[in-house]
Amino acid sequence: MFRSLFPILLCAGFASARPNIIVILSDDHRYDFMGFMEGAPEFLETPNLDRMAASGAHLKNAFVSTSLCSPSRASILTGQYMHRHKVVDNQRAVSEGTRFFPEYLQEAGYRTAMIGKWHMGHDNDEPRKGFHHWVSFQGQGSYFDQNLNINGKQVEQKGYTADRLADQALAWLKSDRGGEKEKPFMMHLAFKSVHYPFLPAKRHHGRYQGKKINYPETMANSEENYASQSRWIRERRYGIHGIDHMETGAFDKDPVPSFDNLYWRFCETIHGLDENIGRILDYLDESGLAKNTIVLYLGDNGFALGEHGFYDKRDAFEESIRIPMLAYAPGTIKAGTKIPQMIQNIDIAPTLLDFAGVKPPANAPAMDGQSFRPLLEGKKPATPWRDHVLYEYHWEWNFPATPTLFSIRTDRYKYIYYYGLWDKNGFYDLETDPHERHNLIEVPAFAGKVAGLKKQLFDELEASGALEIPVRRPKGEPLHDRKLRR
Repeated sequence: MFRSLFPILLCAGFASARPNIIVILSDDHRYDFMGFMEGAPEFLETPNLDRMAASGAHLKNAFVSTSLCSPSRASILTGQYMHRHKVVDNQRAVSEGTRFFPEYLQEAGYRTAMIGKWHMGHDNDEPRKGFHHWVSFQGQGSYFDQNLNINGKQVEQKGYTADRLADQALAWLKSDRGGEKEKPFMMHLAFKSVHYPFLPAKRHHGRYQGKKINYPETMANSEENYASQSRWIRERRYGIHGIDHMETGAFDKDPVPSFDNLYWRFCETIHGLDENIGRILDYLDESGLAKNTIVLYLGDNGFALGEHGFYDKRDAFEESIRIPMLAYAPGTIKAGTKIPQMIQNIDIAPTLLDFAGVKPPANAPAMDGQSFRPLLEGKKPATPWRDHVLYEYHWEWNFPATPTLFSIRTDRYKYIYYYGLWDKNGFYDLETDPHERHNLIEVPAFAGKVAGLKKQLFDELEASGALEIPVRRPKGEPLHDRKLRR
């Protein structure tokens, strides 16, 4: 009866009409820290991510719509912007009525599993709707000895959390999946790695110690790097998430500076993540599941490592909003495919539903994203692909260094609007200034382009309800309260 609501589409190249789906999600992994990427640290080893790119597709221009853990995860699972799903920070739980794309797959006959970091609803690790099998933990969790909630029961775990999560994933893949192993499956595997503070497995700690670091051009505390930027950017350098006011201890090992240790630990943690991704890929290949499975790897947000004097994300600079994204499906996705179009995390849900041949019911909440399945299959999309992405971030009281901001990015230009009492907004020519060193917002020659992008940004935000600033209200009262001025 469901199948009249959820038509089945034949996926060219897959062994059956309904492929298996695996989403592998990392945390704080930069888009350019993969071994095959030009500009990646020369010493960084990511053979399995490299393998995914070589044997599948690299989505070269992938972005998040909000560079923060919980909002981004909600966007991945709902296909919606933050202002629609309303998970606007890392403390807020998911609103009633929210629908996740695994629910639609589950209703269409898929077996579904959630394994790893959930984080939406900070102190709650109880099983959520849409998943037959549940393995998770509260909030950020820990890198070592992380106990897991397995289908509602607390189970003690020892060892490195990325290893244990991969163990859980492999155990479920090898199981009878609730006695319905013949059905297609969807697994959402969300690693804690490589979230700050970066802690590699003990077997990798120190692997890259002393390796040469190519410091970013905008890291220097020079007038050239800050003369044209908004005041808050320089101020953040000295505050929380600024490299001139870094937390010490976790990364200090005299006489090496703390930043260097942070950088090396970040790379070592990525290497451990890559190892565990390799374990999943190896099993798929060895078991024959690879021929009927699409594996999508992505990060939940980017991460600055010294750029503009920052470490962290949240802002609208490239290192924050860009993410790694790879797709692996032997026989369906041509090896070595490179996709230059701008993809966002809101596109994940509609794309995977498209591959599964599943359409949400007519009364389901609307998705903001669009399917990039045709791009993965080397086909022309039915409608023209987007020529820009939108970005939004709302100020957090417990991380006050980054203001509320809205941004529009085309393939060449970026306009950023900072909400509040700031001296200037941002405008960058990414073709001539890829490191966003020179803010051109006050250059008369660009006044027309700035005005046009600002109007486009606010028109699109207003049309989708994004100009209502969400504030905490008593239970039962509306979430949205204050209208953002243009």
